[in-house]
Amino acid sequence: MIVYGKITGIQPYGAFVSFDDGVKGLIHISEISERFVKDVRSFVSIDDHVLVKVIDVDTEHKQLRLSFKAVDQSMRKAKRRARFVGLPANKIGFASIKRQLPKWIKERDQHEIRSN
Repeated sequence: MIVYGKITGIQPYGAFVSFDDGVKGLIHISEISERFVKDVRSFVSIDDHVLVKVIDVDTEHKQLRLSFKAVDQSMRKAKRRARFVGLPANKIGFASIKRQLPKWIKERDQHEIRSN
């Protein structure tokens, strides 16, 4: 099962992940990447939201053994893109400001006339 959690702690041996339901898990350093991992912090930071695969469940202690590298690379990228998508529909730039400027000046002038 692939789940979405939040990095809550980092140790030399791995990263701790918490989930909304209070369950916690560990991504062991060996499950961070296919490549050699010298420092877990070069892959994740505290408060990062990550997709991880549950590879073992300890029901007695309510803990999960998790894998970051087992999640398909394209899924991680797709989820990351989903978090950053959502630019405003009305794009504001210099051209739109240039079009609005005469209207704003006219409104300002009318406001000043009413104020005096």
